[in-house]
Amino acid sequence: MSQQLNQHQQLIASYTGKMLRDHFGKGPESVFVSIGCNVISIYLRNFITPSERVLLEQNHEMIIHQVREKLMQMIIPEISSYVEALTDIKLQEFYYDWNLQNKTMMLLGICEASVQGGSPVEINYTGKQQLEREIDTLSQQAQRSPDEIVSFEMNPRMLIIIRKGILVHLEKELIRLGQGELLKRAKRNLEKSFLHNNSSLDSILNKSVQDSFVDWNFTLDKSVTLLITGNK
Repeated sequence: MSQQLNQHQQLIASYTGKMLRDHFGKGPESVFVSIGCNVISIYLRNFITPSERVLLEQNHEMIIHQVREKLMQMIIPEISSYVEALTDIKLQEFYYDWNLQNKTMMLLGICEASVQGGSPVEINYTGKQQLEREIDTLSQQAQRSPDEIVSFEMNPRMLIIIRKGILVHLEKELIRLGQGELLKRAKRNLEKSFLHNNSSLDSILNKSVQDSFVDWNFTLDKSVTLLITGNK
């Protein structure tokens, strides 16, 4: 890893932590940034505020999701602007998701061109074909088979799956009627339950899937799934 790339990752991690602290009143314990190919991923650990913890104990998860959604819509443009000013990388797409039980969060930005000096990604990882078939099956259960699936490892612990062309006509109509946020919440709950209850993923990858995140860009009819893995 080049010194400049390492410095950029540290600065983005520091800035992201500060932005979350400023908006939420508490920042994450740790922030891990990876830059590779045309993707920048930001993985946060131990990120939950005292008030969120109380709401979680009282089974008010919906309130947490609604507040976080509003705050993230303010934070994402600022992080994107900072990344562009620092690296000259313009992020055309931004995805985010969190896991309240694990107190983790994922932010993922995608740019059109490859990042100069970015770490190489692994497109021929162990279990790639089987995993993509499993994701296709999951998609069919939740909506329909994607037009395209692309997957790669950002690093040995982080695997990214991009699906294109997954929305059905009913979902497109709900989005047109302004119900995109509700649709996303329902799809996220459904897909993550499939991921969490799928024992095949561990055997396919020969790793333990420890965390999963999923988000959509309805305008582009595109979805990004991020899996955090560890030793079995």
